[in-house]
Amino acid sequence: MSEPTFKQRARYWFDNTMSKGTKALIGWLTVITLALTAIGALFLVIVNDGDGFGGTLWKSFIHILDAGTITGDDAGGPAMVVMFITTIGGLVILSSLVGVLTTGLDAKLEDLRKGRSFVVEKDHTVILGWSDQVFIVISELVEANESEKRAVIAILADRDKVEMEDEIRSKIADLKSTHVVCRTGDPADPDSIALVNPGQAKSVIVLTSAEDDPDAQLVRSLLAVTQGGDGIKCHVVGAVAEGRNLPAARLAGGRAAHIVDANDLMARLMVQTCRQSGLSVVYTDLLDFGGDEIYMVEEPGLFGRPLSQALHSYRTSSFIGVLTKEGRCIINPPSSASLQPGDKLILIAADDSAIVLDGSRPVIDESVIVARTDAGNRPERTLMLGWNAMSRMILEQLDQYVAPGSVTDVVTDHPDAPEAIRKIGPTMRVQGLNFKEDDTTDRVLLESLNPGSYNHIIALCSDDVAPQLADSKTLVTLLHLRDMAQRGNTRFKVVSEMADDRNRTLAQVTQADDFIVSDKLISLLLTQTAENPQLSQVFAQLFSPEGSEIYLKPAEHYVRPGVPVNFYTVAESARRRGETAIGYRVAALAKQAPNYGVQLNPDKGLQFMLQPGDKVIVLAED
Repeated sequence: MSEPTFKQRARYWFDNTMSKGTKALIGWLTVITLALTAIGALFLVIVNDGDGFGGTLWKSFIHILDAGTITGDDAGGPAMVVMFITTIGGLVILSSLVGVLTTGLDAKLEDLRKGRSFVVEKDHTVILGWSDQVFIVISELVEANESEKRAVIAILADRDKVEMEDEIRSKIADLKSTHVVCRTGDPADPDSIALVNPGQAKSVIVLTSAEDDPDAQLVRSLLAVTQGGDGIKCHVVGAVAEGRNLPAARLAGGRAAHIVDANDLMARLMVQTCRQSGLSVVYTDLLDFGGDEIYMVEEPGLFGRPLSQALHSYRTSSFIGVLTKEGRCIINPPSSASLQPGDKLILIAADDSAIVLDGSRPVIDESVIVARTDAGNRPERTLMLGWNAMSRMILEQLDQYVAPGSVTDVVTDHPDAPEAIRKIGPTMRVQGLNFKEDDTTDRVLLESLNPGSYNHIIALCSDDVAPQLADSKTLVTLLHLRDMAQRGNTRFKVVSEMADDRNRTLAQVTQADDFIVSDKLISLLLTQTAENPQLSQVFAQLFSPEGSEIYLKPAEHYVRPGVPVNFYTVAESARRRGETAIGYRVAALAKQAPNYGVQLNPDKGLQFMLQPGDKVIVLAED
């Protein structure tokens, strides 16, 4: 093959130059402008315009930039022809320049729309992925960052940047002091993740994707974050949809990651809340940033002193445990134990600014304290309506709580349920298990089950149909139960699950005792852990059957009902029983949203009155 000709080489060089974009085009227009200016000046000199080369150069340049200059020319003949040609050339150059600038500006705007620029932020929160969880996470982070002058959330998702921003504005009206930055890219691609600058972030939240295998996406994102570039220094949080993928996710995330099993956690919550009306309100209050949260503080003034003193040292905060200097979390520790240097107190407070050590002596009324023991656990009857991936874990968790002789009846038309029940039945150690295959939305069926005879009812969303259809069937079941309770002048303890958080407000009209919305509570937990990774130990203990958990116990077991009392006295009565009191629930307000009678972390100095049927919220081992 012959060597390229000079023309071919020149054309190749020119094409490469032009392909460099707007800057190259402006450069070529500049060169053409200078060349046309010089040529025009040269011709003016040749035709003896009389101004010298410097003057003609300026005159030629002015004619190129401003076409109206030619109207003031008094020269005639050849000079006028030269100026006319120069002016025409200038018009072509200027129009080309306008077109180039317009095209360049459009290209830049399109590039910005793609969201591919680097996020130059520090100590920001990174969110990888996009789902309905993102709005809950952003809302909670906005509340958490309210006291900061400027907080930043950087979101990376495989969606259009402008669409993400518009959707966030439509769902969250007021971002307060928080600035949200959206970037478009694959949340499992290290190069795309680098755009949101995770190396200087304070935390990374990996959302559950809407793919068929969301855990695979989670593992890829964890590997991309922790292994990409120079590694990651901040902590990473995420949730697996299936427990069998938890070890792989933790290996991918390494020490920096805090991964939870979403289904296992929700199963624990369903079991705990179905047995205690109002418990979901307590958990929601602890998990969101709108009310009271859990904080960890070091209090040197209490070092070497018994924890019973720490219990009464805070008027507007509630002591619940200790984080030892070795990193061990102890919930509801013995009140006789001493606080050691380096230990941190775990407190419930409305804000960290509300944690103030109270030097005054608490007023405890010994005359109203009672020492009534709890009745032993009795066999319970539980009705489970519906079936999904959590059902087996719910039955296994329930088996660890109920007394011997308890029975759980499962009613569902889910195709996987019969075989699953056959396998689960022999593994139950305490409770008996019965199964009936039928439609849970059938009113005749529900009436035949006599729901009033059960201690607890669990209504689950089936996962064999679309989420909206599953929620619709659950709502129909709840409406039937509500009507049956009203007609029978009775009350059912119902815990229900909504697959879509948007249906939660619809479910509230059914007046069920508690509502568990999977995505919402998991999102709240991830956000809390992202802000403080040490909270993962606290929540792990609270949601576990072992150790101390949250219980709502009869108030008359602690203080005499109908007598004015302050919470110092209630807390002292609970301490003597080996428990930690953190609030109470008024039965008369149990149907009033949003707190349903629950008062968490009350002012210990204020007096109130507990009546028969009211509950004291405590941390206890049973």
